[in-house]
Amino acid sequence: MTFDFVTRKRIFTLAGKLVLIIASVILIRSLVMRNSYEIALSSGFLFLMLIIGVTGMWKSRKLKTLEPAWKPPFPMTACANNDCAEGAQTQITGLEASIPLFFRLHFIVRGSFFPSGSEAGCPVLIETSVPRGGTSARLALDFPMSGVFQGEGYCRLRDTFGLFSFFCGQPQSQTVKIRCAPCFGKNIRINAQSGAEDKRNKPSTDEERYYMREYTPGDRLRDINWKSSDRIDTLITRISTDTQEKISRIEVHFRNFYQRAKTGGKKEKGASLEALWLLDRAKARLTYFLRSVKEQNTSFIFDVRTAQGNWEIEDDEDLDAFLEELAGFSLLPPKIENALSSGAGDLYVFSTACDIGLPAFLLACNPRPVTLFLSQPAERRAENKEQVTKGNKQIEAVKFETEKLSMGDFTSKGCFAQARWFVDGKVNPLGVNSGRMEINYAGINL
Repeated sequence: MTFDFVTRKRIFTLAGKLVLIIASVILIRSLVMRNSYEIALSSGFLFLMLIIGVTGMWKSRKLKTLEPAWKPPFPMTACANNDCAEGAQTQITGLEASIPLFFRLHFIVRGSFFPSGSEAGCPVLIETSVPRGGTSARLALDFPMSGVFQGEGYCRLRDTFGLFSFFCGQPQSQTVKIRCAPCFGKNIRINAQSGAEDKRNKPSTDEERYYMREYTPGDRLRDINWKSSDRIDTLITRISTDTQEKISRIEVHFRNFYQRAKTGGKKEKGASLEALWLLDRAKARLTYFLRSVKEQNTSFIFDVRTAQGNWEIEDDEDLDAFLEELAGFSLLPPKIENALSSGAGDLYVFSTACDIGLPAFLLACNPRPVTLFLSQPAERRAENKEQVTKGNKQIEAVKFETEKLSMGDFTSKGCFAQARWFVDGKVNPLGVNSGRMEINYAGINL
């Protein structure tokens, strides 16, 4: 990733430019009017700026070989409700350097954040100052939702008066995947009989069919290998290596599809922030489902199908690798899908209101039992209320909880969201029917 070199070469801050202009104007005016007091005052300011500028420039060149390293936490998770744990902050090391008096070393991370793997990113700029005499620092690098961040970390040497800012050290670039903030739902009880496969592992040759060991009390007499026992004068028992294991395969479909609207019949619109937020909440529900089911029985194997490809998750290592990839999944156009597997077990489907092909997909799944987890946009506030009788009074109660995302969630974390995300591509609720269905509601606040 590259950045504009103007920012790196700029040494005057906005305050420094204003002071320089004002002091120069006063000096010129005082020379014309021969005002000795103003000449001394303006010359003093300019001389002080000269000393600070020369000192900062000399020291920044000394720090040219500085190689600060910034290490985001792994896995990096979006923080809900602007509440990020201190241990989850980005660690900055490699700042061993002597800093002149009246100067401070600052570390800056600058780049682009692509929420839910969207095509268009938003600028990110966040910085922290290094304690005097310290060799490390912490940076509150955080994001409001899942996605991918591509950024560059670098140092700047700044004076305490806020007049100069000198680029120093070697910039370090990184690409970081941010997992979605967790969500919690109802525990899903998996019927292990559905989708279960019996697998018998049998060695292919007679020589590998058995292994021998010394006889121990309790072994069956018919398992004793009398010929081998006679040769070595010790009772040897034959043990079969044929084993049988029960494997429960669970088929999961994550439908991250989105039909983009066209503008004027020419160019397609990108996904709105509401659509990206719905996808983020669908990721969170899928993550909770996989983790909670895996905790029920570690022998379960997931066959996960997504718009990006298929995954087979057997253990915690596979699950962690899949969740890291899931963080960068984006909304893709609908495509012709492969036929469903011939299994007769339950099918678990995760989708959003952006998936206009979902009703046809559910119809094609018949007669297999389907459990649907759907992320829907929040309905109007008036529709989200119901009259509940409490004692002798009628009160309004919320029918369902809505997970909200706002512009403030971006700006508070150093992200500058694009305005079109909040006005383009409103997502309408999707009408689908499924035997077992759980709906999560998500909405956007301006």
